[in-house]
Amino acid sequence: MSTPRTTSPTTSRTRSQVIGDGVAWLARWSGRWILIAVAAIVLGLLVGRFWSILLPVALALLVASVLEQPARFLENKLRFPPALAAAAVILGSLGALVGIGFAIAPAVGDQAVDIVDKASKGLQELQDWVQKQDFVSQDQIDAGIQAMQDRLKSSGDAIASGVLTGVGAATSATVTLVITLILTFLFLKDGRRFRPWVRHVAGPGAGDHLVEVMGRAWSTLGGYIRTQAIVSAVDAVLIGAGLLIVGVPLAIPLMILTFLGGFVPIVGAFVVGALAVLVALVSNGFGAALIILVVIIAVQQIEGNVLSPWLQAKSMQLHAAVVLLSVTLGSTLFGITGAFLAVPAVAVGAVVLRYLDEVIAARTGEPPPYEDAESDPESESDAKSGSAPDGTATATDV
Repeated sequence: MSTPRTTSPTTSRTRSQVIGDGVAWLARWSGRWILIAVAAIVLGLLVGRFWSILLPVALALLVASVLEQPARFLENKLRFPPALAAAAVILGSLGALVGIGFAIAPAVGDQAVDIVDKASKGLQELQDWVQKQDFVSQDQIDAGIQAMQDRLKSSGDAIASGVLTGVGAATSATVTLVITLILTFLFLKDGRRFRPWVRHVAGPGAGDHLVEVMGRAWSTLGGYIRTQAIVSAVDAVLIGAGLLIVGVPLAIPLMILTFLGGFVPIVGAFVVGALAVLVALVSNGFGAALIILVVIIAVQQIEGNVLSPWLQAKSMQLHAAVVLLSVTLGSTLFGITGAFLAVPAVAVGAVVLRYLDEVIAARTGEPPPYEDAESDPESESDAKSGSAPDGTATATDV
């Protein structure tokens, strides 16, 4: 029978000392994470405090990232001055949007009254259907309507303040739009000077890192609006196909409204979907309305859980789960605007984390952290030589 093998301790430390070292290590790291959490909370408070300034800046950065290539084309190929190229691209984009609006206005405008009328009739039919059901009586409906009327009469001051709030919101949106256009022009005209300035101010060490991260983040943001346009177009085609197959009238205007509504997260899809269901209810009956409702829910589920996360994961290099969670968090904290800006904000954060991972790997001698770098000979050679394929600085340069 063999006896358990015993090993002589290499040190004379006691168990209490070993446990104390572990507790001290845990306390140090817990304190660091607490400080990081406090810093994140303070940063969130600052963002909320200066949201009126940060919002047009973020929107202008998104628009400028899309319009940068056309502006550079005008400068390099047609020899436009930077200011003229920026102005031409912005005015051209606005002109294209206005032209598209005028082009689709007859198709939508001529039938807009029909859409509104059919939606109103659909609401009336829903009310009639509810009245016919046993679970809601006419007396309950009348009592509810009377209660609403009484509440409206007793809340005149609140309604008036709400109207003023709505006017203030519209004014704020107009101001934000104007500031966004001005900032977009300035970013397109003078944005190229920012990274050299950062390199100069931060110095050759940290400056190279900052410039590299900003370049990667800028290229990542460029695909966000294009991805949103693709998702909106797919939604419009699928929902429009369902409307045409069922035989619902006004399918083309509803398709156009679906595409435009896709750029407004949550609210746009809900409003346009409700209009389509009401139009189908009036024109084709309850069965057709139920089919359109199922089609819209299915398309929205495919978009929200498959298409949009997959496309955004491709264009912004984010996992689908990260996209879903970021949209949920953004909409919870900042509403519709937060839902729209959550993905690009998280994508920029992911760019920073990936670059920090590369810095750590380069300084510790670890292999490339990503599979594409391991499988691509050019990426592997670039990682070993310490330079990116485009010649920019990497972690090993500092």
